[in-house]
Amino acid sequence: MKMTLLSSTLRLAGALVLMAAWPASFAKTPTMPEGPDGLVFNVASEAAPAPVPCPAGVGEGTTCLSGKDSAGAFYLIAMPKAWNGDLVLHAHGGPFLGAPTARRVAEDLERWSIMPRLGYAWAASSYRQGGVAVTAAAEDTERLRRLFIEKVAKPRHVYLHGQSWGASVAAKGAERFTVGKPYDAVLLTAGVLGGGTRSYDFRLDLRVVYQFLCRNHPRPDEPQYPLNIGLPTESALTHADLAQRVEDCLALKKPAAERTPEQAAKVKTIVDVIHIPERSILSHLNWATWHFQDIAHKRTGGASPFGNAGAVYAGSADDAALNAGVLRYRADAKAVATLSADADLTGRIPVPVLTVHAIHDPTAMVELQDSFGRTMTAAGRGDALVQTYTGDHDHSYLSDPTYAALMQALTAWTTQGSKPTPASIAAACDKARAMLGSTCRFEPAYRPKALERRVPARERP
Repeated sequence: MKMTLLSSTLRLAGALVLMAAWPASFAKTPTMPEGPDGLVFNVASEAAPAPVPCPAGVGEGTTCLSGKDSAGAFYLIAMPKAWNGDLVLHAHGGPFLGAPTARRVAEDLERWSIMPRLGYAWAASSYRQGGVAVTAAAEDTERLRRLFIEKVAKPRHVYLHGQSWGASVAAKGAERFTVGKPYDAVLLTAGVLGGGTRSYDFRLDLRVVYQFLCRNHPRPDEPQYPLNIGLPTESALTHADLAQRVEDCLALKKPAAERTPEQAAKVKTIVDVIHIPERSILSHLNWATWHFQDIAHKRTGGASPFGNAGAVYAGSADDAALNAGVLRYRADAKAVATLSADADLTGRIPVPVLTVHAIHDPTAMVELQDSFGRTMTAAGRGDALVQTYTGDHDHSYLSDPTYAALMQALTAWTTQGSKPTPASIAAACDKARAMLGSTCRFEPAYRPKALERRVPARERP
């Protein structure tokens, strides 16, 4: 304990010294003028970040700075001892519900410690609010970029990184904030990039198919409600309650051999019809319950932007009975327009964009990348996009050499105009693995199918 306290004290004491020692070429610049992008923010009046102990694993000599901006978002900055002069601005996934916390960004730095270990400064915002608010999160991320430049240092290049739902946040920010070229390039990892009005269709499909099979969310003796609003605000249902209901019906915690034939048949139906692995059924039901509640009741005026009218489900033992028996809903046109304005993408990103996605991602299906590629192409920006894929079965983090190779490629593309290919990134990953260990599973020849091949088409307003 004494050594831990001593180490923290020394780190805090040395932080300001290290800040003063950063190269003069990266020193603070005068107050940034407000640009014509709608973000009202007096960066000069913001409090300076304070030194804090870094999470473990971020690299020897790394200095961490923390604060809370005037909008209410917590942020964390990591400055490596041997800073390469560039900043990775991180947009985290989720989205998480409830009030923002400083712990959220500390967890992100722990996960993405590869960035400061590679020499990049790293900064992330908790966002000023929880919930499914893409544009607001993009504003919070851009606010942090301006704060970093005003209060910490001026980077040579800024790489905007979005993970999972945060990839849509980063893409939205890169589309909106373009005056003065605030971002030099964009990295999108495991991205939910099909747009807010289409990326979550399968979760409504899961709700209606699950209810057809299990009839306990809600139970017959409970108030009935449209499943496309997620959950009524007056409901006292908890995550533990839902987990128990799912276990009662599907026995997901039991080995497959210990399930009843009825339970096994229901699990198989969900996996085959919704096209998600059984290990992610409960997670997606949670999101379809509480995230849909957040969207309907906090973002779209109580109406739902999600519908399944016209969707034809296939893959069960009796598709005719399934399609006749599932509940049907029509998306509200006004709610769709509201969510679209906040969370759909235009593809008009004026800088290089590099993506990576695990082919077997259990959370964000890989076919979302096909949608994003079409969006970029339709905007005339297809040549500015390179998409890569790996054979992983994970969502939150792949491997250190994977991201090292991606950052090396993005840096070369930005600084030298050398556009990478999936094959060149795969080769760079193999080289990085020699130093960083772990795995490289890039599959350069892979191309995802259209999202409609996995999620049934439906009527839209």
